[in-house]
This record gives sequence, structure tokens and C-alpha cells, in this order.
Amino acid sequence: MNNTFEFFNIRTVNLKNELFAGLTVAMTMIPESLSFAILAGLPPLTGLYAAFLMGLVTAVFGGRPGMVSGGAGATIVVLMALAASHSIDYLFAAVVLAGILQFLVGLFKWGKFVRLIPQPVMYGFLNGLAIIIFMAQVVQFKVNSGDGAVWMSGSTLYIMGGLTLLTMLIVIGFPRLTKAIPASLIAILVVFAVVSLFGIQTKKVVDIASVSGSLPHFRVPDIAWNWETLQLIFPYSLVMAGVGLVESLLTLNMVDEITASKGNANRESIAQGLANAVNGFFGGMGGCAMVAQTLVNLNAGARTRLSAFIGAMTILLIILVGAPFIEQIPMAALVGVMMMVAIGTFQWVSFRIINKFPKSDIFVGILVAGITVLLHNLALAVLVGVVVSALVFAWDNAKRIRARKYVDPEGIKHYEIYGPLFFGSTANFLDKFDIQEDPNHIIVDFKESRVVDMSAVDALNKITERYAAQQKKVELWHLSEDCRSLLKNATGIAVVNIKDDPTYQVMPGK
Repeated sequence: MNNTFEFFNIRTVNLKNELFAGLTVAMTMIPESLSFAILAGLPPLTGLYAAFLMGLVTAVFGGRPGMVSGGAGATIVVLMALAASHSIDYLFAAVVLAGILQFLVGLFKWGKFVRLIPQPVMYGFLNGLAIIIFMAQVVQFKVNSGDGAVWMSGSTLYIMGGLTLLTMLIVIGFPRLTKAIPASLIAILVVFAVVSLFGIQTKKVVDIASVSGSLPHFRVPDIAWNWETLQLIFPYSLVMAGVGLVESLLTLNMVDEITASKGNANRESIAQGLANAVNGFFGGMGGCAMVAQTLVNLNAGARTRLSAFIGAMTILLIILVGAPFIEQIPMAALVGVMMMVAIGTFQWVSFRIINKFPKSDIFVGILVAGITVLLHNLALAVLVGVVVSALVFAWDNAKRIRARKYVDPEGIKHYEIYGPLFFGSTANFLDKFDIQEDPNHIIVDFKESRVVDMSAVDALNKITERYAAQQKKVELWHLSEDCRSLLKNATGIAVVNIKDDPTYQVMPGK
């Protein structure tokens, strides 16, 4: 790797750029971390701790200098249902387990398998996530009263709505003036100044919870450490680990392209796992790489690990001494920022290319988004999306099995099979043969086909048995040696020509 991307190489590091980028990243990460924590019904400090811990651990151990990690909405939304139905300690335990899974992915170099999540599932997941985030911000327009939480009305509603709209307009318009300073940070500062100067009474962070705190301390989650607990948290941890790695590795690829350098995906997976495991034991809500903050970091000129390290330490400083300021931030500012995050998260391109997608992909995307929004269960949504996509893929490939038939001058009938033979295509495969009318000598050629699984082997056994019952001879050509050894039922009946037969093996990953 080019030494420009080393950690503290003073000779090549632009300290001014790294310092400014780190401070800017910290300021933009704080409102998002607070908002995501509040969105999930967690103490705001869990969001700030996550921003500090994720940023620190991945800055030191990560595989991609210039990339920023923190408490991200994509991962915490996965655990919202668990936190709501059980105590926060179960959420911390799930974060630890997710970290262990991510660490194992990097250790065994399984990062490439994250790519198996189909694009329609990712579109549906992100769109559903965006809708959930946006809807959660609407809930902030409620206030506590003697009858519980009720919707704002009158001047309270108008002030909250006006400040939220002002925040969104600043986030949209400020980048047209300059991108040197994050628009979300400017929006928060402007709204804070307006509320303070004019003495406007509105909902603030302190009305939700206090953010003042101390150094995060080690604490084992107070749960029952048994098989039942593992069964409960494992699905959530698995999806959180997958979602976190998908977002992190996609962000890594983005940084690779921008900086014309190469990151280490497996090392980044290990770092993400370590960071999340540390989060769970030190009171952080967990997270992953953050696309927006990474872009802010790169646009500010950062190219090393130093900026992310500075950003993490700045967040810790704010936790220790800056709470009085943070607690006075109007909730309308955070709501406006998060609404813009939701709008940015939504994959609007999916509408533009919807007519170009296969109908099955459109269905999968809508299904995943629907489950995400209606059930707030991202684990189930992603699982269903992957399963349905796999079934659609199997169905499409099942229809591709076909046979070219002809009789040669010697009176032997040939069946040249095209397309994969597997569990989904065996029925169509068996229908290709006319056992009663075929001559006494038949050749089934698999040169343009592949025998994939045991269902396919069983189909071959059925064919040989059916022809044997009619006293007809069958030759199976161009089968692999592995498949031939499994055709025990065809022994003495099927004559397998192993000439030029390849042995198909799974190539090891590089």
C-alpha cells in the first residue's frame, strides 16, 4: 500500500487536512449518532459511545485508511425490535455476537460471500430502512402529557415544523455555497442560534435524555447466558453482521475508487468485528462504516487513519465536557438532519430503472421493503428476500434445461443436454425422453450440461432404470468422475464414457 495511506507517517501526512477532517467528521457524526440512538429508543450516550469506539478501533486496526466508522442506522435498526421486546442488555449481547461473526468472516476470508446478497434485496432493504427512519422522526412531533405521549398542536407544532423545515432547507442549499463545511453541521448551528437568540421554546435533546457521561467502562451484558438466549439473539446478530459488512465493504470499494488505492476487505471485516465486540462490552450500540462521514472526510482532504482517530477522540471529549452544549440542541434540528438522511438513503434510482428490471426483481425489492416497514424486522426481510431471490434464480435456471435429439446413421439416438441439471430442472429433464419409442441404444451427452446435486444424480438413476426395464442400453457421456462414482444404481446398465470427462471442483478463493 502506498505510504501516503499509512497511519502516522509525518513526512507524507498533511496534518492540517487530517485535523480539520477529523473535527468535521466528529461534528457530523454526533447528530446522527444521537438521532439513531433516540430512534431506537436507547439512551443517547449509547450512540455517542458507538461513534467513539467504532471510530477508534477501526482507525487503528481497519483495512481502509480514510474510511470512517460509527454508530450507523442501518445496523441499529436491525436490533430495534430486540431492544423493544427485551432489555438493552440483550441488544448489547447481540452486538457482541455480531462482532464475533464479523471477525470470523475476516479471519476465514469470507468477505466475498457478502456479495451473494442480491441487488433487489439491497434496494428493498435500503428503501424500507429509509421509510422507517423517516417515520421515526415524525414520532418526535409528540410531547409527553398526563395522558402519555400526544401529538403537538398549535404554536408548538408550528415552531417544531418550521425549525425542521429550516434545517432541511439549509442541508439542501448550503452545499451550493461551499462544501468545505458539512451542511448538516451548519444547519444544526443555525437552528441552535435562532432558538437561543430569540428565546424560542421548543423540544430539545435534554428533554429526551442527558448526554453527559464519563469514559465508557467494561460491563458484561446482564442476560441469561444459555442456549435459549443464543437462539433469540443469533438471527438479529447474523443480519446485523451481514448488513454492517455489506455497508462497510461497499464503502471500502468507494474509497478505493476515489483514492485510486486498494484497501484490505478481510482486515476491515476483522476490525469491524473487534469494534462491535468492544461496543457490546462498553455500552455502545454498535455500527459500521458510514458513507456520508467517509465522503466528508475525503472531501476535507484526509487520506490516512489519523483523521478518523482525531474524530473519535473529539467525540470522547464532547462526551466528557461538551454535554451542556449538546443537550441544548433543538430536536427539530436533529429531526431535520435525519429526515434528509432518510431521503438520501432511499434508492430513488430504483424508480428510474424499474421498467428495466425483471418483474421478479421488482417483486423481491417491494417484498423486502414491505416486510421492513410493516414488521420493522430487517432480519426477516433480508432472509425472505435472499430466499425468494434464490428460488426465482432456481426457477429461471430450471427452465433452461433442454435437449437436442437426433438419430445417427447407426440407429443410435442421441440426447445432447444443455443447461444445468439440478433439483429444479430434474422434472423437465425427465420429460425430454421418449422411452417407449426410443431405439435399443441411447446416448445421453452432458458435454454442454452440468450435474449439480444429488437430485440430478437421482434423475440419472431413474432414466437408466426406466430404459433398463425396457431392455435398452444407455450410455451417459461426459459425466464427471465424481458423478460417475455416485451412479451406483446404474452399475452394469449404464456404460459411462469417461473419455475427456472433467472432474469438477470448487476453485479455492484467492
